[in-house]
Amino acid sequence: MEQFDGLQSDNNSESSTFKPPTFFQLAFEKMIGDMRFVGMFSIIYGALVSLSIFGAIIGIPVIIIGLKMRESADQFALFKATNDSNAMRNGFELQGKFFRIIKILIIIGLVLTIFSIVIMALLISAGIGSLMQQSY
Repeated sequence: MEQFDGLQSDNNSESSTFKPPTFFQLAFEKMIGDMRFVGMFSIIYGALVSLSIFGAIIGIPVIIIGLKMRESADQFALFKATNDSNAMRNGFELQGKFFRIIKILIIIGLVLTIFSIVIMALLISAGIGSLMQQSY
């Protein structure tokens, strides 16, 4: 019953007064919840994308970053509960891995998008050029 040692039965003591949470505490708790949501959404999205063979190339890294974000949220929640600096450091390291992988995926996505736009423009111009050369 040592977890209840800090409780005092007398309500007149100064240590038993209610202190409302600060803005930082509320923002920190909201951040943890948002991180869990982003992690779960990434895992679900990665699983759906991985249903095809070519989609697995993108889906598996998305699942991994979702897991990293969830682990990071768990470490920040552990830091909030225990004030353990190692949990905070682990949370930042896991969050850094999330951002590193998502940055790589964003760059790959942008390059593939630009490449596909160029290919479509070339195909459309070739199609229009061949239509212009045909005579009826």
